[in-house]
Amino acid sequence: MAASSSSTSISVSVSNSKPSPLLLQKSSILGVCVVDPKTKTLLFPSLVAAAAATKPRVHNIQARAAGASKSIEVEVDKPLGLTLGQKPGGGVVITAVEGGGNAAKAGLKSGDQVLYTSSFFGDELWPADKLGFTKTAIQAKPDSVYFVISRGGPPVDVKRLPKRPAPPRFGRKLTDSQKTRATHICLDCGFIYTLQKPFDEQPDDYACPQCIAPKKRFARYDVNTGKAIGGGLPPIGVIVGLIAGLAAVGALLLYGLQ
Repeated sequence: MAASSSSTSISVSVSNSKPSPLLLQKSSILGVCVVDPKTKTLLFPSLVAAAAATKPRVHNIQARAAGASKSIEVEVDKPLGLTLGQKPGGGVVITAVEGGGNAAKAGLKSGDQVLYTSSFFGDELWPADKLGFTKTAIQAKPDSVYFVISRGGPPVDVKRLPKRPAPPRFGRKLTDSQKTRATHICLDCGFIYTLQKPFDEQPDDYACPQCIAPKKRFARYDVNTGKAIGGGLPPIGVIVGLIAGLAAVGALLLYGLQ
């Protein structure tokens, strides 16, 4: 009979051959003899049987190398020059990019996963989960669309992503194509008009898409200086202050004469 022990289990076998001297020693694991030296029988048959039935647990660990993902944020002028597709299980991916188009110039590539796009009004970035909803939001943006994409690495579960505030447009840098169309600036919030449709052709009820200021609150824009040409009308706050001041002076004069 021979006994062997390991850090995880004990394997014991019984035979009719002469017992080894090792059996007369105490087990290093149990601390007691497992065989009676006189009768040559097992002292604890149930315990030994349980130990013999125990198999060492083997952990099969497979290491899988994952490529490092990269998040890229760009603003792309329209026409975008790209095609979007629905990912299985949710999410939007760029399926094609036109060579020489605005998307290609911005660095977008086929296979990039779209994490965020501009919302309807441009004040937020919305997770790109459903293709139809994402396309509708993109179509609502008249001049350019802000993209946040993931390149490389495992797919991102966009359903768990929260909405994000859009990057501030005030003082933002214009692309080369936007500079050629930048003709007017909103005096109230600094929004720069870069639509392909000339500003003068906009209807009288046109409002700033960022602060809803009326059309008359726009002034011509100097691309080189980044400032309004001629200053335009004074801010609304100044006009309201002047009106309130004149009303107060008129009230004092009226009561004074009485």
